[in-house]
Order: sequence, then structure tokens, then C-alpha cells
Amino acid sequence: MAMTEKCDVYSFGVLALEVLMGSHPGTLISNLTSLVDQGIQLKDVLDPCLLPPTTQKIADELTSIVNLALRCLCADLKSQPTMHVASELLEMHAGDD
Repeated sequence: MAMTEKCDVYSFGVLALEVLMGSHPGTLISNLTSLVDQGIQLKDVLDPCLLPPTTQKIADELTSIVNLALRCLCADLKSQPTMHVASELLEMHAGDD
């Protein structure tokens, strides 16, 4: 595997999902194509030990993070965002508060 700036993006995707899931997202990553095609739901990703989101705003923010993480894990490197774009997307959502 060649080291490129996309390695950071992929690592961010793995880390973001691991934090939300409470474990390494290995199975999720290996089934990524079929899950994205079927449409993954927030409840399928969140750690069951956590309380579900209490407001729609929180659910929307978590969904945005999951979607960004999934984009970062895309096998097609041209479809992955750059880390700069990922950072801007996160900052944009943080600024909505």
C-alpha cells in the first residue's frame, strides 16, 4: 500500500466509526459496499451501551459524522474527501451550535 494523504482520511473514518460503535468497525468495513447500497441506519452503527440521541439535531449530527466516516472509507480514492474537506465539514456542523 502506497502512503498518500488519503491514508489519514481512511484512518479518520476508521477512528470515527470505532468511537461511535465502541469497537473496531472491521465487519462494517468489510461489508461497506452492500451496507451503503442498502442504506445504513444510525441505530446500526451506535454502540448499544450508549443512550440513543435525545434530539433530532443530535441524531442529524451523528448521522453526518457516520456519513463522512463512510465516505472516508470508500475504496475509490477519488471518491474520498481530502482531510481538509473532512475538517471543513466537521467544523461547519460544529458552527451550527
